[in-house]
Amino acid sequence: MNRLPVFVRQHLAALRALLAFTVITGIIYPLAMWGIAQLAFHSQANGSLVSYDGRTVGSSLLCQEFVNATGDPLPQYFQPRPSAATSGASNDYGCDPLYSGASNLGPTNQVLVNQIRQLQEQISKFDHVPVSEIPPDAVTSSGSGLDPDISPANAEIQVARVAAARHLPVSEVQALVNKYTQGRTLGILGEPRVDVLLLNIALDQLPGQAKYAEAGA
Repeated sequence: MNRLPVFVRQHLAALRALLAFTVITGIIYPLAMWGIAQLAFHSQANGSLVSYDGRTVGSSLLCQEFVNATGDPLPQYFQPRPSAATSGASNDYGCDPLYSGASNLGPTNQVLVNQIRQLQEQISKFDHVPVSEIPPDAVTSSGSGLDPDISPANAEIQVARVAAARHLPVSEVQALVNKYTQGRTLGILGEPRVDVLLLNIALDQLPGQAKYAEAGA
């Protein structure tokens, strides 16, 4: 080996290093992390999937629309934030993980301003609340378009409508909202939030309520 030219020995050493690091970082390390994740964080590592009635209905990390076949919001369900994650197809109403992204419209963009005003009018009519009570997250999409959470204030304006649609006492629906309201992460990060999917499933699980599978969501 020592009889080989210096540049050949250098290239062979580099090749050995490449192969060693490929095995370590490309095979051993990923497999080790996968194994640890499966053992210690099985649910999170597999997408935080949510099951109901024996089938997977979504992920607690991703929003989904609760609308009928024509895209109208179902009054018996809490509604998520508006979503710009859409292909633009007539039957794609948002929360499409294949098209994650924001609207990319600035706060002074007239298109965004018009969209917000339109949403305010729709929500005001749908939830029977004045525009002044509608929180910002009810009329603006998240950066990913896939945010599963809404603010407690957003949930609050929907309580009466959901209760009426389900023929439930307002206090019972409000109690579920309180139960599924999560505080700030570690007590200091982010804002309090309500996971819409988990809340809606909890509503369906109440006695006498429709199953999620029948919701058309």
